Amino acid sequence: MQKLTNREEEVMKILWELKIAFVKEILERIEGKKPHYNTLSTIVRNLQEKGFVDYKSFGNTYRYFPVVSKEQYRKKYVNAAIEYYYKNSFKNLVSHYAHKGKISITELKEIIDQIKNKN
Repeated sequence: MQKLTNREEEVMKILWELKIAFVKEILERIEGKKPHYNTLSTIVRNLQEKGFVDYKSFGNTYRYFPVVSKEQYRKKYVNAAIEYYYKNSFKNLVSHYAHKGKISITELKEIIDQIKNKN
């Protein structure tokens, strides 16, 4: 599974949400500066070539749907990021966010409780 570009990820997020969509429907959901319809169509075809989406044809138009789930993609690339940036240590990851003030003591206690209750 290849890493997606930022624009491809944006399109996949929309497709994961919609489940199935025409390019026009994806374009309507893009926030900010919208790409030209043909540019977006090329991005979606690239996603199809990479194996992330497939389509059903309706004459000259195509309705796309994801074949790689959000969970599958998240699992692969979150784990890769943790391995690379945090030396495969969840402790380093949590510590990083604790120092940045992005995780509260309450959230840390909830994580500890989840770990305790798993065993």
